[in-house]
Amino acid sequence: MVFKKLKTYSELVMFSHTLFSLPFAAISMMWAAKGLPSMKVILWILVAFVGARTGANALNRLIDKDIDAKNPRTAKRHLPKGIVKNYEVVILSIISFSLMALAAFKLNPLCVKLLPLAIIIFIVYSYTKRFTYLCHIILGIACGGAPVGAWIAVTGEIGWPSLVLGAVVMLWVAGFDIIYGSQDYDFDKKEGLYSIPVRFGIKNALQISTIFHIIAILLLIYLYFIMNMGFLYLSGVVIDAILLYIEHRIVSPDNLSNVKIASYSINEVVSVVLFLFTAADILLLR
Repeated sequence: MVFKKLKTYSELVMFSHTLFSLPFAAISMMWAAKGLPSMKVILWILVAFVGARTGANALNRLIDKDIDAKNPRTAKRHLPKGIVKNYEVVILSIISFSLMALAAFKLNPLCVKLLPLAIIIFIVYSYTKRFTYLCHIILGIACGGAPVGAWIAVTGEIGWPSLVLGAVVMLWVAGFDIIYGSQDYDFDKKEGLYSIPVRFGIKNALQISTIFHIIAILLLIYLYFIMNMGFLYLSGVVIDAILLYIEHRIVSPDNLSNVKIASYSINEVVSVVLFLFTAADILLLR
């Protein structure tokens, strides 16, 4: 019974999608530590990340419950179908954010000071589709906080490389979220919701997504120079560039059938590839 409920909660917050931002947090952590920090720091970074992501996603599901119920694509989600109750999601969010706060206190004072800002961003994002087409970018900012937070967790201060990597994550996430949001174009327009596809049209939105991803790759190349990385890191960047190219080739305004593959499946590989090649570069070539 307990395992079944945990599985349900995991599906509710799409726990498997942790692969999106966690690898970037790990990269930032290793750059900040110039290798691997202590196991204690690694543990609390992991607790903070999982707590933040779970709490934010649970809150988003609750806030979007009524919208999800109207959308045929999301009507079968746990809250609209009544599989999970509102109070359960509230409790899950409170527990998750409490774990995030505990981790911050265990790490350093700056992590604690930035806690309110992180939670505010999580809450604000969940409402953005109701008033701004920049919702994709706000989501990117929320996810981009992962590498910045990991750097702070290790050093106790904000580092320029972590901000650049945070910008990479912001552009990367916003880019594939635009692709994902294209499939809801008709629904969003009908309901008066905001998104880049609704504001600029699907064709222009996909072009904006492409530009975001090109800039993200250029920033990764910039990080190659300022972090004095080796050929393994650069190889990972090249592979990711190829993956993102494929991502944009398999979707078009006239064919959105591969949106889920482009938005989720490919991008889960993108983050893992970059982490593996970066970790190998740091641990084997230095």
